[in-house]
Amino acid sequence: MSKKGKLLVISGPSGAGKSSVVFKAIEGRDDICFSTSVTTRNPRPGEVDGREYFFVKLERFLEMIKNNELLEHAEYVSNRYGTPRAYVQQRLDEGKNVVLDIEIQGARQVRRMMPEAVLIFIAPPSLEELERRLRGRATDTEEAIQGRLKRARQEYQEADFYDYLIVNDDLEKAAAQFNAIIEAEHCRFADWSELLKKA
Repeated sequence: MSKKGKLLVISGPSGAGKSSVVFKAIEGRDDICFSTSVTTRNPRPGEVDGREYFFVKLERFLEMIKNNELLEHAEYVSNRYGTPRAYVQQRLDEGKNVVLDIEIQGARQVRRMMPEAVLIFIAPPSLEELERRLRGRATDTEEAIQGRLKRARQEYQEADFYDYLIVNDDLEKAAAQFNAIIEAEHCRFADWSELLKKA
């Protein structure tokens, strides 16, 4: 494997099973980690700065945007969230593959800031299956389910800039595909061309 890690951006509709795929894929691997986000919200009981999030004041967050210190950022329920570039770069330099689980808008921002990032879209086998999974959770109202399905259709139309698509119809298979993408990315010619020059 090349020494430097890869930045892996994963997106997909709610109910696609993104977290399940990634957690299954990273079982037994110590070369993959999740990024830690910056947020302006207050810590909840038990949360530790630098573990769950990096907690900052709004002024600092806006300063980070201005200084291009965030790979992506968004506002959610009156709080700001973002991915700190320095933290991600540090992990990549340590040889870790860093996973970002973010929305399509954030993925576009990352692609602009770090064109070498690997963008992976995870989708269910059909919208019917997505609806079945959402109903199976029994956590959403009918209105929320319809909203999530509408958003999924929008995401499908916007996701044409991703590098890979994993259809999560079988968890083991989807996790294996995720790992295969990582292995393939670590075999990119550009990462190893110096080796040939030394011959």
